[in-house]
Amino acid sequence: MAGMRRKEFMARIWSKLALAQKKEGLVAKGKGVLAAVSGGPDSTCLAHYLVSLRRRLSFPLELAYIDHGLRKEALKEAAFVRLLGRKWGVTVSILKVDAPGARKSRGLGLEEACRKLRYQALLAQAERLQFSAVAVGHQMDDQAETVLLNLLRGVKLKALGAMPPRRNLSSKVQLIRPLLCLKRSEILDYLKIHQIDYKIDETNSNLELSRNWIRHMVFPLLEEKNPRIREHLAGISEQVRALRL
Repeated sequence: MAGMRRKEFMARIWSKLALAQKKEGLVAKGKGVLAAVSGGPDSTCLAHYLVSLRRRLSFPLELAYIDHGLRKEALKEAAFVRLLGRKWGVTVSILKVDAPGARKSRGLGLEEACRKLRYQALLAQAERLQFSAVAVGHQMDDQAETVLLNLLRGVKLKALGAMPPRRNLSSKVQLIRPLLCLKRSEILDYLKIHQIDYKIDETNSNLELSRNWIRHMVFPLLEEKNPRIREHLAGISEQVRALRL
């Protein structure tokens, strides 16, 4: 990416992020944020963005890596997140949960067990720190995938609102999604321009998982007919949320 194009791209990206922050006010001055960081591109971009935003809003920030007790790669990923924390001057916590155990004891699917334990651990850590928000790296592609997944499941209209920019985890802690305004391709370009390394979770290529099947098989076909299908589906979710069903 040439120098001028790089500057134009970053100006556009920061304009999107600034507009989303102004509209939603997800991060507040002086209010602590716990960022869930796996080391993947989305959460690494989230961490860098929050570190940059902290210079202006001056809020407490901590990064949290969740070890679900499933993958041997977790040790390397946790070490990578610790490295990011040292590089950017941010404290990192490693939170361990027992997803296989919860799957058996609660009769949950593995994905559901991981999700529930992950948010429970993040909420508990945020409350210990007396932080007001937990930030996750969901972006526009995730939003579009969620809308399509819900359509395939035959849900009620309200579910097409998919992932809101914020929701309550408790009476004192909110879950926030600062990157919903960005596409996955924009996040990858952001990381490339800033020369930020990241890790790839091999399970993201497992087509037995419905979300991965939609991401790798369905969306490429849809984009042949409508290159902006992701933006349109994300836009539908915003319109549904505006109905306040």
